[in-house]
Amino acid sequence: MDIKDLKTLIKMVTETDITEFELENAEDKVVIKRGCTAAPQFQFQQPVSYQYAPAAPAAPVAAAPAAAAAPAAEQEQGDVVTSPIVGTFYRAPAPEAAAYVEIGQIVEKGETLCIVEAMKLMNEIEAEFKCKIVKICKENAQPVEYGDALFIVEKL
Repeated sequence: MDIKDLKTLIKMVTETDITEFELENAEDKVVIKRGCTAAPQFQFQQPVSYQYAPAAPAAPVAAAPAAAAAPAAEQEQGDVVTSPIVGTFYRAPAPEAAAYVEIGQIVEKGETLCIVEAMKLMNEIEAEFKCKIVKICKENAQPVEYGDALFIVEKL
């Protein structure tokens, strides 16, 4: 394998989110790994896309049938912005900074809604389309699981 081929492979790995690449043939073996072994204090990653799911009505509790009707009436309608990863939910870029979004705010496509930190990587969650924030489902610095509801939004 010549140097030009190696440079092409390195460029391919660095332009994608591949962290390890291995190629072996009869004559050569190439292993390319990227990333640091020590955990950095802060490292920002490219924005992560998120999934939308229609808001589901609250499931009635069998022990309290009268109380089950009240949450269904209060259930906000709209699309649910869910967490694409397991991590910690942050409403602002820093503890003393203003929150990215507030209830009732109109958000343009591509604007940051929040950050989900996973293993010291700050993943910005962006709006997929123009929308209005109806509800913020998580508290600041609260742990989130994959698929947890972060926001309920209304498409505009």
